[in-house]
Amino acid sequence: MFKIENVLNEAKKLQKTIVFPEVSFSDRTFEAVKILQKKKIVKVLLVGDASALILRNKTFEKFQIVNPVTFPERDKLVKTLYEERKDKGLTLAEADELEKDPYYFATLLVECGYADGMVAGAECSTANTIRPALQIIKSRNKKEPVSSFFLMFGKNKFLKNRPLVLSDCGVIENPDSDTLCTIATQTVESAKMFGLQPKVAFLSYSSKGSAKSEQVDKVRIACEKFEKKNADVICDGEIQLDTALVPDVASIKAPNSSLKGDANVLIFPDIQAGNITYKAMKYVGNLHAVGPILQGLRKPVNDLSRGCSVNDIVLVSAVTALQCKTLTKQELVKEEKFVEKIESNETKPKTQTVDSKKKTTETKTKKTDNLKAKTSKNSKQTKQVQTKSNQQKTSKKTAK
Repeated sequence: MFKIENVLNEAKKLQKTIVFPEVSFSDRTFEAVKILQKKKIVKVLLVGDASALILRNKTFEKFQIVNPVTFPERDKLVKTLYEERKDKGLTLAEADELEKDPYYFATLLVECGYADGMVAGAECSTANTIRPALQIIKSRNKKEPVSSFFLMFGKNKFLKNRPLVLSDCGVIENPDSDTLCTIATQTVESAKMFGLQPKVAFLSYSSKGSAKSEQVDKVRIACEKFEKKNADVICDGEIQLDTALVPDVASIKAPNSSLKGDANVLIFPDIQAGNITYKAMKYVGNLHAVGPILQGLRKPVNDLSRGCSVNDIVLVSAVTALQCKTLTKQELVKEEKFVEKIESNETKPKTQTVDSKKKTTETKTKKTDNLKAKTSKNSKQTKQVQTKSNQQKTSKKTAK
């Protein structure tokens, strides 16, 4: 059974450093980092002017605080930002100025390894949090987009303590079928992070052909593509929300569905549907919402809803710590595959290389021999011609 306490306990074990760029101007963030530090859920790193913060509240003396202007490795951060954005026209002077922005500074701390992850957004729009991450940290795979998900949990007569993972509710406005397929793949990996066995519903206003339109086709095609790539994951679509979540409704509307009204990963056709649904579940359905959590970045940076509570910030910070672990695992798998490839290349081709060298040498030798033979033949012919001409000259002289 899913318990949010398990997420907090797992984060505690990892002890990852999470940077918070908004503490100077966000009371909710200040209250949240006090809880995080006291309960040792993550290691807290704050952005701001230490003397000004301590003057405001003595509690800040207990925290590690870094200032964008006086940071010892500031030159390294400025250079990193410049190198990442110079192709887009950013000058060194502009990079120097932009580094002072708390959101860019915190993102650079993550990129350069001074922090493991970042949490922000309580006092700004999603764009302000995500833009630096997309510009500096960038996506894990250049061909794949960065998307987001919400973790929803709580008591509900339909869900019965079943957690839900909703995507995409915060980043990609109107994904096509290929992008929907990618979002679903990313969200399945995120769901596994919470110990869930993913059961994926591709949502629409239609269930299994009950309506026909381009929007319905997009969702159905996305599900078909996902199923081909992820044969081991239970999924269905296009399917309506009630059919995906309520067994009694599923038995009527989609009796042959593999989900049987027990979906726990909901993939929305566009951002409007996803964003409206998560807020309806939170405020009308009385469920807790953790997110939006970004997925697809090389390193974890997460956005908070501007309507977030102190508890929301604590939970998002814990999930950010879990993402650090997941990303490290993925990097290790990539590294192992890379090493295996190198090792197989080192062991396999050696004999082939020797053989190919022999063949090349033999070919070169043959060519050289042929060339020598041609040369000697030509020289013999030349000598014969010269001998003939000499004989002719001698005979002419004798005749005279």
